[in-house]
Amino acid sequence: VQLQASGGGLVQAGGSLRLSCAASGRILSGSGMGWFRQAPGKEREFVAGIYWSGYTTRYADSVKGRFTISRDNAKNTVYLQMISLKPEDTALYYCAAKVTGMTAVAASYDYWGQGTQVTVSS
Repeated sequence: VQLQASGGGLVQAGGSLRLSCAASGRILSGSGMGWFRQAPGKEREFVAGIYWSGYTTRYADSVKGRFTISRDNAKNTVYLQMISLKPEDTALYYCAAKVTGMTAVAASYDYWGQGTQVTVSS
């Protein structure tokens, strides 16, 4: 499985961005997809996750109500819609795939994209 993240950019506080993660290769129905982020000097942290089938999602408390994860199975793509962005959302955002299940633990994911930079100015 290969993952290609895109959609990052520079936005003012309060603005919006939509990240995309295009997956190639075989995605099993029990797979989980996650978005993580890493700011300079900080550890990689979980942002949101979704199962490749079904409707179960999970969010970090810091993004609940502002970020929405979704997927388009026909396009093999997972999205992260981000609104009401804050300067503290500035980070390199990664998408990841887990062969089975979906967790908030980065080390449990099997495949990673290259990251897309999100910068929120105040």
